[in-house]
Amino acid sequence: MAADFKTEYEFILPRGFVDKDGVLHREGVMRLANAKDEITPLTDMRVQRNRAYLIIVLLSRVVIRLGSLNEVNTGTVENLFAGDLRFLEEMYNRINEDEATITVTCPECGAKFEKEFGRLGES
Repeated sequence: MAADFKTEYEFILPRGFVDKDGVLHREGVMRLANAKDEITPLTDMRVQRNRAYLIIVLLSRVVIRLGSLNEVNTGTVENLFAGDLRFLEEMYNRINEDEATITVTCPECGAKFEKEFGRLGES
């Protein structure tokens, strides 16, 4: 079962990142986030000064490949086109989803249906 567990996801950016040499990088890989990936950015002064910077630091930790770049860092993520940043943020949320679904049975009619529990922290 562990062999079927997927931890890395390929993507193609809608526009792509243009590096300092004018090379376009669109294909990449994002890995699943771990607890440290979500906790460490909270100690970053840039995040403490501007909470919106959290996604920049977080994506720089989990995007493990982008084109032929040697490294993906906060500078790389800062310079993505806005649409590409939104794309990666949505992808992050989708692959790290912490929703749970269970099958429940109605006590009155006996019908079975799926019940979805929200993300952690949601009411």
